[in-house]
Formats: sequence, C-alpha cells, structure tokens
Amino acid sequence: RIIDHIIRKTLRLDNVHTVVLDEADEMLNMGFIDDIEAILSNVPEKRQTLLFSATMPEPIRRIAERFMNEPHIVKVKAREMTVPNIQQYYLEVQEKKKFDILTRLLDIQAPELAIVFGRTKRRVDELAEALNLRGYAAEGIHGDLSQAKRLSVLRKFKEGSIEILVATDVAARGLDISGVTHVYNFDIPQDPESYVHRIGRTGRAGKTGVAMTFVTPREIGQLHNIERTTKRKMERMKPPTLDEALEGQQRIAVEKLVATVESENLSFYKRAAEELLEEHDSVSLVAACIKMLTKEPDATPVQLTEEPPLPVKREKKRGNRQGSQPKERTKKRRVAR
Repeated sequence: RIIDHIIRKTLRLDNVHTVVLDEADEMLNMGFIDDIEAILSNVPEKRQTLLFSATMPEPIRRIAERFMNEPHIVKVKAREMTVPNIQQYYLEVQEKKKFDILTRLLDIQAPELAIVFGRTKRRVDELAEALNLRGYAAEGIHGDLSQAKRLSVLRKFKEGSIEILVATDVAARGLDISGVTHVYNFDIPQDPESYVHRIGRTGRAGKTGVAMTFVTPREIGQLHNIERTTKRKMERMKPPTLDEALEGQQRIAVEKLVATVESENLSFYKRAAEELLEEHDSVSLVAACIKMLTKEPDATPVQLTEEPPLPVKREKKRGNRQGSQPKERTKKRRVAR
C-alpha cells in the first residue's frame, strides 16, 4: 500500500524521523525485501532506524549496513517464550480427519471467541466456508481482503456476532482482541516464533486461555522443534469421539435450561407447563427440552483441499548462517502466504 501511494505521489515521506523494521526476518521470508528497500530509499537519510529480527541472515545484515548509520547490535535472550497461563495441547490426527475433529472440539469446549489458524489463504477461505456449512458463525481474514472488509470482520468478531475467526499468520499479526478463549492451530505453524505469536492471541490481560495444535504423523518433528524452542511441553490430547461431542452439546443445553429457570420470569408459561404435565411425565418433557436446545453434531459434507505436511526445520545450527537461506524453503514460505 505504501509503495502504491509513493508511485501515485499521494504519500510524502519527507518528514519521517523514525523508521522501525519489526520482524525483519519474517518480511524477508515472505519475499518483501525488495519492497522494504524501495520504501527506505524514499525516506530521508537523516533519521533514526530501529531493526528487530529473531535471526540475522546475510540479507538482513546487508539492509542494516545499507540503511542504518553506525548500527549497534543488541541481543536479547528470552527465558521463556510462551505465557504460563495458556494450556497447550496437541492432537495427532490424519489430514483428512482434522476438520471433523475441529468441530467436535468446538462442540465440547464451546469457546466464547476462538481463532483458527490456517497455513494458506485458500485454507482460510475453505475453512470459514466449511464451518458455516456446519452451523458455526465464522469468517476468515487473510492478505487478499480489502482493508474495509478486514475491519468489518474484526468488528463483528469483537462484538461477538461471529464466534470463530479463521486467519493466516500474516493477517493475524498485531491483532489485540480481548476475550479470545481458544486458539486452534488447524495447520501447525512453520516456525516456533509463529507458534508463540498465534497462541499469544489468548491468555491476555491475566486471563487463562487454551491452545490446541493439530499435527499429522509426519509433522511430529516440527512439534518437537517448537517445544524445544519454547521450552514448554504440550500435553497430548486424544481426539474426541462423536459421542463426546454430543455430550458436550447436551451439557451446554442443560446449562442454558438451568440459567433460564433461575433468571427468567416463567409465570406466563406455567399454565402450559401444567397442562403438559397432565399428559406426559416430567422426565420426558425435560428430555425434550434438552433435545430442542442441543446442537447435534452436523455431518454436512465439506470440501477442504489437503495441505502437504510441513517439512521439518532443523534447529538453528543452520549451516547457512553466513549465507543466504535455502531457496526451496524461502519459495515454500512465499507460496504458503
């Protein structure tokens, strides 16, 4: 957007005094390095420049040398990357079974607000559509959305008119939404930093949160990489069954029924209730009420394009510390966005 404004001469950068390059290595991996250079070449040379990066590969060093004056390097080592009040679980599940497992978890856990992370824009679109087909209020955000549409979706999520936000890593960066109780990593993140960012959308402001990560058998190595980097072990969870999902929805129905009995004025309805009790036993009537309030698991067919398993990244012993990043990995990350 900034480059477009520069080309159309609708944005002047003459008075910029401070430039911050945050997560520079992520911008490099996503193929934005040329865009960064183009923007910086239009900013006054006399300025303060701050660059933040989890890693310092050669292309990032070149940017620092070219666009910063006598840069000083400050290294910060985190003791623990994840928030302790987030319960972290993983489920080992085959790719084709992931969606049904997700809906069962939603039925059992009944999150107030949840974010589901997908690896690609296509995945986000398909997941949002599939969730709506199964009766969940969901919308997706990714880099192809207009700013107006993105703001509209986020407003509805904050207001609670949609209960599930499906997002890519890029689209969710910078989100600060209070009240998110659950994060579901439908696709395992590409690196530990992305994992930390994803689950950090919950457990905010001292509240507790739950993070669930889906892992295919071939991605277990990537899960262990995340655990080693974050210094936190995820607890393994057994994928829930269809019966457990139904029990979860029944529990929610009972809670609604009890809350209505305790908080509502029911005098207008008591005469009809008494007439029903003359013809039917009380247990059958209550069972019928619970059945009406229960959202039974939906088996509506959905279409999701299978994503290939994520290749395991080696720990940062990286033989390329002095050179550029492997071409295959960089290319894959760009496609994934």
